[in-house]
Amino acid sequence: MVFEILSENMKYEYWQKLAEKVEEAANSGINGIIIGHGTDTMSFTSAALSFMLKDLSIPVVITGSQRSSDRPSSDAALNLINAATVACSDIAEVVVSMLGSPSHDYGLIHRGTLVRKMHSSVRHTFRTIDDIPLGMVRNRKIQMFKNDYRKRNKANTIANTNFEKKVALIYFYPGMQNEIIEYYIDKKYKGIVFAGTGLGHVSTLIYDSIKRAIEEGMTILMTTQTLHGFVGMNVYSTGRELLNLGVFPGKNILPEVGYVKLGWVLGQTNNKEEIKKLLLTDIAGEFVEREIPIAFNYNIDELLKSKKL
Repeated sequence: MVFEILSENMKYEYWQKLAEKVEEAANSGINGIIIGHGTDTMSFTSAALSFMLKDLSIPVVITGSQRSSDRPSSDAALNLINAATVACSDIAEVVVSMLGSPSHDYGLIHRGTLVRKMHSSVRHTFRTIDDIPLGMVRNRKIQMFKNDYRKRNKANTIANTNFEKKVALIYFYPGMQNEIIEYYIDKKYKGIVFAGTGLGHVSTLIYDSIKRAIEEGMTILMTTQTLHGFVGMNVYSTGRELLNLGVFPGKNILPEVGYVKLGWVLGQTNNKEEIKKLLLTDIAGEFVEREIPIAFNYNIDELLKSKKL
């Protein structure tokens, strides 16, 4: 066991240690890795490992349960069985495997940088955002829905774990004051990820602090609170003004994935052009080229019946 902690107590040092353990295990000749994890911060960890593990050669499957194993309705056993099935597959990515329906019928395989916990208590809470899952597991058999995933290979897995801890994730709200951003500037933070409204907006009343932050070397990445859809900062004048200040558009990256990616990027380099290049490059499948319409509210059984998968 690497750690025995509450998932809300997760921190970047634990991501680094996990990545190092995965590197060691993957290069030892084993066939696959399963990581048991609390569901509350599971998507943060799946994103962190996705960025930290370069040239992954085997499946790394993160799983857990929404209901404890002492309850008749627990999903723990089935999630573990499904995760073991995925760990023997040809996937060589970090994925999350959790229930796909409330009936304990099947599990879904989610890419580690596109998945999110979407309900506080239901067992099929995890959903791929802006896309469909990589596949599903039913009766210990896998049906893949997508082909654009890294395949099992003989590469040497490398853990690149450098991470900048002084990064903040700020959820914008009406009435936000400049002093919120100035706090992070004064505390010498290196980056901020905004979860902005709509297409990636914040109040014009905090532009002064954003301008100061960027002038003092801070990197600011914009994401959207809507989760589904893309940041579109060229649509309205306010978005264009933020771009002119030097805010980077986060495309369709999820806010928490943006937070993890920015921390990882700033751990790799302090060169402004390299930072921009890495932030806007799809490194671990965190961007989708085009949102799939059914991804907003999919039901796998209905899609299978309609032969859309």
